[in-house]
Amino acid sequence: MNRTVLALSLTAVVSIAAVTEAAAWTRTGSTTTPRGTYSSAAAGGCAGGTCSRSAVATGPYGGSVARSGSVTRTAPGTYNYARTTTGPYGNSVSRSGTVSRY
Repeated sequence: MNRTVLALSLTAVVSIAAVTEAAAWTRTGSTTTPRGTYSSAAAGGCAGGTCSRSAVATGPYGGSVARSGSVTRTAPGTYNYARTTTGPYGNSVSRSGTVSRY
């Protein structure tokens, strides 16, 4: 399972890096379930060889989870990535690394 998640994450990182320069975007939305309404907002963009994204999701009782990250092309076929996820109690997890297609 961890290898599958890692492979999907790396694929997403390379896909994000392929977005054209200055391609900024924002999204908002909400979902209503029997437990309440969940809302989310996200924004991202690319400039100077770096693409970044940040998002936050808030549950019906006010708890939020936030994630931010970026991908930078360092050489043809090589990318550095970093991301941080912060949970509703302030704990966070950070990941970073390098992906190469060779």
